[in-house]
This record gives sequence, C-alpha cells and structure tokens, in this order.
Amino acid sequence: MIIVMKLETPSGEIDRVFEQLCSHKISPKICQNQHKVIIGLVGDTAEIDPKQLQNLSPFIEQIIRVNKPFKRTSLEFRYGEVSEVVVSTPNQPVIFGQNHPLVVVAGPCSVENEEMIVETAKRVKAAGAQFLRGGAYKPRTSPYAFQGHGESALELLARAKEATGLGIITEVMDTADLDKVAQVADVIQIGARNMQNFSLLKKVGATGKPVLLKRGLAATIEDWLMSAEYILAEDNPNVILCERGIRTFDRQYTRNTLDISAIPVLRSLTHLPIMIDPSHATGKSEFVLPMTMAAIAAGADSMMIEVHPNPAKALSDGPQSLTLEAFDQLMKEMVVLGKFFGRWSHNNYPLTIPKTTTRVATTMSI
Repeated sequence: MIIVMKLETPSGEIDRVFEQLCSHKISPKICQNQHKVIIGLVGDTAEIDPKQLQNLSPFIEQIIRVNKPFKRTSLEFRYGEVSEVVVSTPNQPVIFGQNHPLVVVAGPCSVENEEMIVETAKRVKAAGAQFLRGGAYKPRTSPYAFQGHGESALELLARAKEATGLGIITEVMDTADLDKVAQVADVIQIGARNMQNFSLLKKVGATGKPVLLKRGLAATIEDWLMSAEYILAEDNPNVILCERGIRTFDRQYTRNTLDISAIPVLRSLTHLPIMIDPSHATGKSEFVLPMTMAAIAAGADSMMIEVHPNPAKALSDGPQSLTLEAFDQLMKEMVVLGKFFGRWSHNNYPLTIPKTTTRVATTMSI
C-alpha cells in the first residue's frame, strides 16, 4: 500500500503522518520522486482500511493498494516513476536508468593474471566501457573446473581500477567473502546460481552498495523480482536487474535462451534498471552482436559483454568471449544504434564514430 501526498504538502505534515503510521505496526518508508512524496507501507496491510488512513491528513491525495507480492520492487511503489542507480567510479558518477545513456560493462569471465586484466581494462575503456567485469570467485557446474583465484584476483581488479579509473563489477558467492569483495567492487554481483540465496541477498543488501542481480537459470520474472525485494527490504534501493539467459528446450545451438521479452515485461512491473548479458545468454561470440542490438532496440539500460585478449586460451567461458578487436567493432556498431534510440552520450564513446556498417544499416531500416 502506498500513500500519495499532495504536491504542496508541508514537510512537517509529512513527518506527522509518518509518525501516525508507525503506530499501525507497519514500516512506513518515504520515497520522494520528481513530482510527489510517497509513503510506502511495508508489512501486513490487509486489515488496514484505506478510508481510515485518508482521515490522517487533508494533504493525502490518493491511497493505492499494491497487490503484487513484490512491493518495493513494483512500479506502483514509486507511483509509476522509474528509479536510477548512481554508481561512484574513479572517473565520474555513472547512472543506470531508463532515462540515461546506455552503460557498457566489459571484461573477462575470470581474472587470470595482472597483465591480462590490466590490458583488457585499458582496451575496453578506450572503446567506451565504463565498468570492468571480472570474476574472482567463480561458481562452476563442475567442482573440477577453474573456480577463480579468489582474494588475489580482487587485488588485481583493484590494480586495474587504479590504472584505468573504471568501475568494478564482480561476483560474491559467500557471505564470508562479502567484506573483501565490497572493498574492491563498485557494484556487487549476485550470480544466477545465487539469485535465491536469501541469506546472501540480505547481507549484500545491508552493505548499501549497488547490487547487480542476475536472473536464475530457471527463474520466473516474479521469482526474480521477489529476490530483488529481499535487497530492497534492507533499505538498499540500488538494484540493477540482469537478464543473462534462461534454460529452455534447445541447448545444442545456444548456451541459454536470451529472454528479450523480459525487457518490456519488466518495464510494466518494476522501476528498477535493466541490464542484458548476451554473452552468457548465447554462449557463442558470433551471436553477441545481434543480441546486443536487439536488447538496445527493446530498451535495455545496460550491456554486459565478455571480452578476453585470447578467448581460445581463456580459463573459463572462452567460446562466448569477444576478442579485443571484436569488442572495438561491437562498440562502433552500438554507438550508431544507441544514438538512433537516444541512449548514447559523447561521454560514452571516445573513439571516432564510423560512417556506418552494413549490419547496423539493415537494423536501422527495419
């Protein structure tokens, strides 16, 4: 349930209403958007009569009951206004959100050594990325597969950050490693396999740091949004949703199935920013570019692209990783489509914009 206050409501009146609501054994939360002050009521509101609440103040404009199981995550909780996640990076603040330029995250699946991660960071930054991704702790299907270098890899990410000024996105798998990861990461990633690790979600939410929440392998959209609710319930509104492909019938030709339809569905349900990871979704580098273009056209706010200096020798996920040169080309094509949809800024892309390419020209003419 949310209470929408009138535009001219004095701050003292909002405080008075807030105090009155606290006596109802619920947790009121104040949310200020561009036009309204909204008080969200979190807890068991089934027995609360909206007519009684209306009598609390003549400045109450509207009372809306949120019927979805995810409350703070819902679009109604912000009265239809989308949220922004602002991340402070060494270079400049970066904003994830529907009304802002696309944010590009790029880097290898795993941090392998200092030369590799620093070289990759410099190249993806030169191409226009704002964040470096790289795994220090890697959840793998097989216990015998490379699991990441752990804490030493975090130190290498910190060196890459210092050398380039890029923001860092890296995954945490265990609450025991959370403090170490939070010291290096500007955005803490929750991987697909941990999407419903609720104790981990609570701990990560309590850090107050921005969180990238990947969709589980077989998670419904409601499952996914309920996991986001755990983080927001810790008074951490800084959540970015990442669609990275789901399990379907056919796994012969792609690793997973990228659910492009999740983008417009999420737009109708939640205020949170949306990222797309076409690398994990397809599992094959040759499909990354067309799926990136499709995601931009569908309205994604951010892209996560796997990039490796030598994918053939990568310790993990080589087949889905772009070479440095291929990433340069991807960015050149992204800038044209991004500008077409009004989702690009000159700050994103320091290189010379190409005249056009056959693939982008075809996309633009559809």
